[in-house]
Amino acid sequence: MEGCMKTITIERIEKTIKVNARLSVVYNQWTQFEQFPDFMRGVKSVVQLDDCHLAWRAKILGREVGWEAEITEQVPDQRISWRSTSGHPNKGTVHFTSLNAGTTNMTLTIEYEPQGLREKIADALGALSFRIAGDLRRFRKFIETRGAATGAWRGIIPIPAVIS
Repeated sequence: MEGCMKTITIERIEKTIKVNARLSVVYNQWTQFEQFPDFMRGVKSVVQLDDCHLAWRAKILGREVGWEAEITEQVPDQRISWRSTSGHPNKGTVHFTSLNAGTTNMTLTIEYEPQGLREKIADALGALSFRIAGDLRRFRKFIETRGAATGAWRGIIPIPAVIS
């Protein structure tokens, strides 16, 4: 039954950016998920449903889509990881590293599954990679211009224990 198997293509993008702000300021701002539309192109809204769940609306290639995501790990000033639980399949992690007292390195890694022919073509052309790089540059400008985070959530969401 060779023709019945669906081929799943998982793509991976990793981008790093240096932000001229203290580690805690950069991390605190990134936890303000509902402000992502302020610097992420195409993101229409992010609603934080509870400490671990987010509802996203975005415009992808001219089409509005929605999905829910679950924060799977959050360690203050170190990393935030997530995975989609509905809609567009994706997961990722953003790592925060202090380079010195006033500079922070952010590394964002996203894995996703392009949906449909248009998304696969756009992916092959590097559209999402360019968008993510631009979103990180806009985030850097957002936080460097403000000089302070608009809020913070410093709670910890541990990786769930694996039951063997």
